[in-house]
Amino acid sequence: MIEVVASMARGPVFLAGELMECLITFTNPMSHFSTSASSEMLAWASAQIHCQFHASESRVALPIQGNKQDVQAGSDTVLIPSRGERGQCVLDTPPKILFCDLRLDPGESKTYSYSEIVPIDGPPSFRGQAVKYVYKLTIGCQRVNSPIKLLRVPFRVLVLQGMPEPPFPQDEEVSPSNPFLEEEEGSRRDAQPLERALDMLMVTTSRRCPHMFNITNMRGKVAKFCIFKTVYRLGEDIIGTFNFSEGDIPCLQYSVSLQSEEEIQQKYQRRPVQAVSVTGHGRHLESCLHTASSHFSLPIPLNVTPGFSTDIVNLKWRLHFEFVTAREPLEPPTVLQNQSEVIVWTGTEHVDVDTFSWDLPIKVLPTNPALASYMSHFTGSNSINI
Repeated sequence: MIEVVASMARGPVFLAGELMECLITFTNPMSHFSTSASSEMLAWASAQIHCQFHASESRVALPIQGNKQDVQAGSDTVLIPSRGERGQCVLDTPPKILFCDLRLDPGESKTYSYSEIVPIDGPPSFRGQAVKYVYKLTIGCQRVNSPIKLLRVPFRVLVLQGMPEPPFPQDEEVSPSNPFLEEEEGSRRDAQPLERALDMLMVTTSRRCPHMFNITNMRGKVAKFCIFKTVYRLGEDIIGTFNFSEGDIPCLQYSVSLQSEEEIQQKYQRRPVQAVSVTGHGRHLESCLHTASSHFSLPIPLNVTPGFSTDIVNLKWRLHFEFVTAREPLEPPTVLQNQSEVIVWTGTEHVDVDTFSWDLPIKVLPTNPALASYMSHFTGSNSINI
């Protein structure tokens, strides 16, 4: 028996275009039954990245694909990384041979390093209601005259889409230079593409430009709403404020929800008029009768998928507001200037109300993959016995 252990060097989350590194260890365990004749042999081992796509048949109408697999695909001695997986493989990298003819004595182990650039032309990892994109690193191993064994290590890919155009030339410094470093070290002109992308992401999501909105219904003005920016990255808090003192209509209650919209492109919709799938990721509810001002804070989870678009699906983000307003003015409680006794104010038992909602589109971008790795449900490692 040979134990194969694969472990990713820097967590299970990567940005498209980043270099993935994985250490793969092959071990022949030592036991009290081991002898000099207990050596184990492996004919070869290889590794490659692939992305599996799966769609709900009730929501997505995919074109019928011809049989593109090789006639030997049914054989256990042919390496097919997606063998036994649901859906179809939409992206894969060329396989890299780790070794040929490996011999391990009892207690001996050998470690090989696999590295590959995560493709930049693929979709991000996504588990929606209608569509799923799942990335895996697959290690294939084979003994002589034996079926191929596959070890899969799932990981997450973030894709940087929807970035606005940079307001400065590409060769300009993105982040402040360090005066304590030599010019060759401190210069960002020769920085890695990943570092420049993260710098650009930080600059884009750090800009603040307050947006003011007047919240009104058919009866008049309810409040003034202010949000400091509309572009965020994973893990940030969305903060907004309400000013009800400028409103003409009493607001009894409001709620703010963070929602994602999963829309199938019209070409692939199963039905002519197909509803958008909406998923909630957090909600703030507050009673605000006789309140002059209020605010909310909604965190963006690190494990959600930033907005993206492919030929099949489009994912957008929004803030969904719901307001409950009174139809008639409500008198606030009055307190006399020289009031010495404690008075308990009781609100009106019956109030005629109106409800209305409003959606505010926002952009959600990725974050540093090292930060997202802390909240990932993937471990970045896996093992198998051959």
